[in-house]
Amino acid sequence: MIYDIRLTIATDYAGFASAGRHLVCVMPRDLGGEQRLIAGLLNLHPAPAHRHDRVDFFGNAVVEFAINAPHQGVEVSVQARIEKTAPSAAPAPSLPLSALANAVARCRDMGPDSPVHFTAASPRVPLDASMTRFAAAHITSDMTTAQAIIAVGRALHGLMRFDPSATTVDTPASEAFAKRHGVCQDFSHIMIACLRGIGIPAGYVSGYLRTQPPQGMPRLEGADAMHAWVRAWCGPNAGWLAFDPTNDRVADQSHIIVAHGRDYADVSPIRGILRGSGGQKSRQSVDVIPLGET
Repeated sequence: MIYDIRLTIATDYAGFASAGRHLVCVMPRDLGGEQRLIAGLLNLHPAPAHRHDRVDFFGNAVVEFAINAPHQGVEVSVQARIEKTAPSAAPAPSLPLSALANAVARCRDMGPDSPVHFTAASPRVPLDASMTRFAAAHITSDMTTAQAIIAVGRALHGLMRFDPSATTVDTPASEAFAKRHGVCQDFSHIMIACLRGIGIPAGYVSGYLRTQPPQGMPRLEGADAMHAWVRAWCGPNAGWLAFDPTNDRVADQSHIIVAHGRDYADVSPIRGILRGSGGQKSRQSVDVIPLGET
């Protein structure tokens, strides 16, 4: 499946900022055997005084840029064409859950895909006793690791209610879990904490999701937003299994990967600092369009 993707992230400032420096992570990844970036263009407005395109530790495409002149906002736009070549699913056989701890302990790889990076607490994901208890209550000792991942994700989907007004981008995972409400970022952070708490290495995936309008209704341009889901390690042979707890399903060809990280702090779409005063407002629009569809 080939998709055309359009993204706009715009931030408007209440007053002029005299300077700003930002980091952007929004370009879909090129991942052999899973998805291929056919073409991609990222534009910045206003034109920056400095721009540096690079790849971070986890292999994500990031852009650093600086604006040194007075400006009242920043706009990032992306146009990309991506081919999904395989679903984001772990091949069989997954290790038995009871054997996973030994497999992690034997791992000597410290590269970006090593499960070692995804076992402990990270900036946005605590190891929370209540989440660990929740996960433990939904697994059994005879499960494979993949079965345990899916069981926890589905249980979390049944517990939580999607509610864009319940949390903000800065809401701690423990607070969202206590409220039982949140968005895809909250679902993903909570599931990661649940899995790490029971010994399963788990990380955060940011990306785009193709959504379908209700039958008989036109697709609304720009109505989508960036999405988040989870990937967890099933052992050295099976590798990583990606699961979307917000939608209760294994990630598939509708899930287009932008970045892998330990949590949102590693892969936030845009972050930075600026010299100015007053508030700011952000808006985002995303279109994910299968090739040949208008």
